[in-house]
Amino acid sequence: MEIKILGTNCPKCKALENSTREIVKNNHLDATVTKVDDIIEIMNYNVMRTPALVVNNQVEIKGRVPSDDEILQVLLKYQSK
Repeated sequence: MEIKILGTNCPKCKALENSTREIVKNNHLDATVTKVDDIIEIMNYNVMRTPALVVNNQVEIKGRVPSDDEILQVLLKYQSK
């Protein structure tokens, strides 16, 4: 599973990145987490408000910091594929 965190280095973007990395680690998920802060690349996902969580090139959450449980539920949906 390929996970991308889209956003600049704002506190919300950092919070989503940290939470996602922690969830992947704690749940032993087979995933790669990368941070994308290039505005052009972010816009290629049609994301106008960050942070955003992208899993396997699908934008799942954008414009807010979700709860840890919500992040986990999104990732588990892809883990079973």
